[in-house]
Amino acid sequence: MISINNLEEIARDQEEKFRQRDRGIARDIDFEKYLKTAQIVVISGARRCGKSTLLRQFYDNFGSCHYLNFDDERLLDFEVGDFQNLMLAFGKINDSKTILLDEIQNIGSWERFARRIHDEGYKIFITGSNSKLLSSELATHLTGRYFGFELFPFSFREFLNFKKIDWQVLNSRKRIEILSALDDYLQNGGFPEFLKSQDMEYLKKIYEDILYKDIIARFKIREVKSFRELANYVFSNFAQETSYNGLKNVLGFKSLTTVKNYIHYLQESYLAFEVFKYDFSLKKQYVSDKKIFVVDNGLRNSVAFGFSEDRGRLLENLIFLELKRRGKEIYYYKGRKECDFLIKEKNKITGACQVTKELSPANEKRELGGLREAMDNFGLDEGLIITEGQEEERKIDGKKIRVVSLCKWLLE
Repeated sequence: MISINNLEEIARDQEEKFRQRDRGIARDIDFEKYLKTAQIVVISGARRCGKSTLLRQFYDNFGSCHYLNFDDERLLDFEVGDFQNLMLAFGKINDSKTILLDEIQNIGSWERFARRIHDEGYKIFITGSNSKLLSSELATHLTGRYFGFELFPFSFREFLNFKKIDWQVLNSRKRIEILSALDDYLQNGGFPEFLKSQDMEYLKKIYEDILYKDIIARFKIREVKSFRELANYVFSNFAQETSYNGLKNVLGFKSLTTVKNYIHYLQESYLAFEVFKYDFSLKKQYVSDKKIFVVDNGLRNSVAFGFSEDRGRLLENLIFLELKRRGKEIYYYKGRKECDFLIKEKNKITGACQVTKELSPANEKRELGGLREAMDNFGLDEGLIITEGQEEERKIDGKKIRVVSLCKWLLE
């Protein structure tokens, strides 16, 4: 057990530093919604993507509150039984009924504590670097008591706000500035602290911290070398179709289960995301090849081998991440032809999107053909092609094809 006095000292020390924290730029979320709700607000996302800074932005809206970050070596021995002492320590500091708990994912049964104090009338904000924070398991313990959302590194709009580039008023000079910023964003991603320092070593450290602190230590991985090789392979070969069996053979794993587990760990830590090939049969979805995307282009470029064809995959990865930010359920399509993304809403495919650097005579048949096949299969009247710079609208057999520039689509 950690004593009340020790917890009080840690909480006072952390809150003093927390108050001095840079507030950063306002994230593109509905602040009013989360401030007004009486429900627990659960924010999950990759390490260093801005969750603590977002908490700092919420903090400004309260006259007083309590704050504790569990990613502190002084709290390594914190257990579920210490929560009661924590509440007593908070009570010695002030009588606020608002509590901000940062990086709580490693504390067992935290959700039962959160449910109890929520039922006692406390307003609670929680962050964690683990996708399980928004899992069905959490929903079981906090049924009807929480709002959850995922935070990612900066979107392009947030990136422009960070760079103090006004994207809402466009003229020729401003358009050039925005397009230059987009090229920077495509290559370097949106991790907030990296954008301040431009130090590629900082991104490498994020990657190492996630691997070791959020995965290797948490899941007690013993074959560290094999796990690292798989993670590096995924980052080098992102946005491509792959299979567990293929990874097993390429990397020399003995067990298919180990490969599945390692990919699952990468997803739980928000380093990587699997996208299934869409099929009406769930069984076929699970056994088909997957595409694996990564959390940030800059992070990927800091740790993986680069090739000339990577720009197209960086483009596809960027669009995937923006679809995730917009809360979309994403698949890819492969029949006789291929389409990069399908969007599913309420058990129905509602959108199809093709991604290419440029729609040209050399690739037009392939790109349009894959999009049209997907549209026909799912009864869609409109399809989307995102390119680096083209904008036009086509009518083909009574169906509309929108060709939109990446910049315009990101700022919609």
